[in-house]
Amino acid sequence: MPLIILMKKSFFIIVLGCLLSLTANVYATNNDQNPQETSKQLTSVQQSIKAQQKEIAQTTKKRAALEAQLKQDELAIAKVAKAANQTKQKLASTHKKIAELHREQADLLVKKMQQQKLLAQQLRAAYSTGNHDYLKLILNQEKPASVQRTLTYYHYFNQARINEIDTFQQTVERLVQVEAEQQQQIAQLSQLQQQQLQQQQALKASNKARKSTLKKLSKQLLTKQQQLEKLKAAEENLVIELERLQQLARTELDLAGLAKLKHKLSWPIKGKIIRSFGSRKQGYLRWKGVLISAPIGREVTAIHHGKVLFADWLNGYGLVTVIDHGDGYMSLYGHNQALLKDVGDRVETGEPIALVGQSGGQLLSGLYFEIRHRGKAVNPKTWCK
Repeated sequence: MPLIILMKKSFFIIVLGCLLSLTANVYATNNDQNPQETSKQLTSVQQSIKAQQKEIAQTTKKRAALEAQLKQDELAIAKVAKAANQTKQKLASTHKKIAELHREQADLLVKKMQQQKLLAQQLRAAYSTGNHDYLKLILNQEKPASVQRTLTYYHYFNQARINEIDTFQQTVERLVQVEAEQQQQIAQLSQLQQQQLQQQQALKASNKARKSTLKKLSKQLLTKQQQLEKLKAAEENLVIELERLQQLARTELDLAGLAKLKHKLSWPIKGKIIRSFGSRKQGYLRWKGVLISAPIGREVTAIHHGKVLFADWLNGYGLVTVIDHGDGYMSLYGHNQALLKDVGDRVETGEPIALVGQSGGQLLSGLYFEIRHRGKAVNPKTWCK
């Protein structure tokens, strides 16, 4: 049942109670009064009720608008955070490429010096034997065998020198190319650093907008009953969505589920479990998963390989990723700052799929994590070690 309807229902019950109580008081204290005076008091009570109903409707409308705004704020944060994460990966890759080019440049400079030295030796050797007159050697018929050996020597010597010059030229050309690539990577690095700075500023602005929305929401106070109904509505929406995903899931040949992996899987993040599976949540509601405390921006990893079935914002849970592991097993990751995978993506065990956040209106950062089998929530501690 939608949250707004539940809130309206709750307020209606409160108003009805007030009406009955006030009406009873009117009749109890005014039995001896004339009908005209009683009618005036009843009209006053009815006007008060109408005013309260109007205030309730306005509050409900304001809260619904603020929750919609919160969703937009968190989606804006997710967009910037995802882009910032991609920039971070590109920066790391660029730094690595620059380091590789620097090492290659150093190797090429050493190689160039060695080739220069060898070429100089060959040129000195050529100069020392360069006083021979090749025409005289060819025309000299007195020692044909000696002439042939000398000509053969000159041929091999010249060929070796030509090869060495070619190699030297290739080294110089590659060195020039490496230097050009270095300059290109350095320019890209500068551009990425500027982009990262802009993203950080945008993220700061988006977080500020989210805090403002949360502050306004906190002023729209809810009773314990309303809080319970809100959590119940969010949980029911989640169950409905998971049932829909279960019907859409098509088990692939290599997705055999998690049945044989009890106590063998790693947790999606490292952190302290601050809400345990089965512990009390609100009223009669219990936690269907665990809440793990972790800093904003930490990478969330897939507990096992599978296929992404859901990657979107969900009321009460913020940005959520759901992965199908086959045989009816699913894992759910909520309250993320950003989602790194899209619906239909294949993910491997330990692959980053999201960034820890506090979406869904959470005040503290952390990850909400569930494992379900055929729609039923199971204790994650049975699978993760």
